[in-house]
Amino acid sequence: MEKTNTKTFEDVESVDVYTAKGLLTIGHHRYLDVRTNEEFAKSHFDDALNIPYMFKTDEGRIVNPDFLPQVSSVYKKDDNLIVACNSGGRATRACVDLLNAGYEHVANMEEGYSAWVDAGFAGDKPAAELKTACKFRPKDN
Repeated sequence: MEKTNTKTFEDVESVDVYTAKGLLTIGHHRYLDVRTNEEFAKSHFDDALNIPYMFKTDEGRIVNPDFLPQVSSVYKKDDNLIVACNSGGRATRACVDLLNAGYEHVANMEEGYSAWVDAGFAGDKPAAELKTACKFRPKDN
């Protein structure tokens, strides 16, 4: 019987926002934003590509059933990807799915786009205008 090598949350590499910015600046990585279309429209990294990992429904959030096919239509499995959401949770789950689909170089940006805004990388608008509320982050951050 063949042993499976299923990836889990523990297998996801994480990088802090400063490391992510450095990797993106030198052009070795691409930024995959997995937030909803509404979150992305509010503010995003200039060269980011938005492919939502989850959708909001009346019943709550559901995983985008087309996430992996949408990613594979744009990225190759050996591309270097920085994956980010609002605070890190969805991006971590997306990274697990990507790793299990054969993507080799994916990293979760710790604390997500909110950390990007907090670090001052999103421009000079007030953070409150750029960030989306998240139950995992204090309201004043």
